[in-house]
Amino acid sequence: MRTRLGLATCLICIVSLAQEDTDWYPSKYGADDTLVAINNLSEQGTVNAAKLVKTGKVYPLGVLTGWETPAYPPRTFSITILDGPGTGATQGENKTSGNDDLLVTWMGIGSQIDGLGHIGIDHVYYNGLKAEDFVGMTGLTELSVDRLPPIVTRGVLLDMTAHFGVDMLTEGTVFNSAEIQAQAAAQEVTIGNGDVVLFYTGWINLTGVDNERLMSGEPGLGVDGAAWLAKQGVVAVGSDTWGLEVIPHENVELAFPVHQELLTKNGVYILENMDTRELAKDEGWEFMFVLGQPRFEGSVQAVINPIAIR
Repeated sequence: MRTRLGLATCLICIVSLAQEDTDWYPSKYGADDTLVAINNLSEQGTVNAAKLVKTGKVYPLGVLTGWETPAYPPRTFSITILDGPGTGATQGENKTSGNDDLLVTWMGIGSQIDGLGHIGIDHVYYNGLKAEDFVGMTGLTELSVDRLPPIVTRGVLLDMTAHFGVDMLTEGTVFNSAEIQAQAAAQEVTIGNGDVVLFYTGWINLTGVDNERLMSGEPGLGVDGAAWLAKQGVVAVGSDTWGLEVIPHENVELAFPVHQELLTKNGVYILENMDTRELAKDEGWEFMFVLGQPRFEGSVQAVINPIAIR
């Protein structure tokens, strides 16, 4: 059971973190790199992922994004259908009619990918990029999601409910490298370079049932687990939770340290609100992961619907 750190211990931790924070750039991929973990994708990796397809079953991993979708405040969604129900003007002698839709939404709502411009450390982002040099009101000039190539690679799903022996992990339940490696061994899967790793916690089952509890905390990944996954060369890490990492955090004095560990320090992308329920039910521990993210220019995040193919 985790306990609140004493003041002296917290100060030591904060000083230690500040010292460590000077060591995370330039990137091992080069001082000018902006893709990071995407560099671990390869044509051969795509071929190997395709060999995992045995049944042809396709699993959508995205959740519905709509008016009632729970979201980190103050994120909202709004859609307006233009032309109206049968009232708009027609075109041509053949009386062509139609509708358009106007979407006003935050990009970080529903199932989403977090780009490297999402989280920094004191306004410094991946590879030492300062916000003042690439963040503008009309979009990012570096690290934007639209610049990412499609992610087609091997996917791995770890069922953390099986590891803890419960139907749903509770808020504040953390899993780190020891738990990740233990569950991978139990499922007889490995985690390696170029993989996308997803976690099933059961937390998604609160959606539409108890949204208040859903958004007040969550089970999830800890800092040690994030660092270990980054060392394996994974491209992205995701979960069936809205924020991936454990909340309350392991150290209550910190805010979203796992995001910093993955995005800022290691350039590993984050996938949130991944609906892995059916995949977990079918014990689809290995699969071909496919994501062609929307190419909204300058975007920090993007609403996505990746698919798993077995």
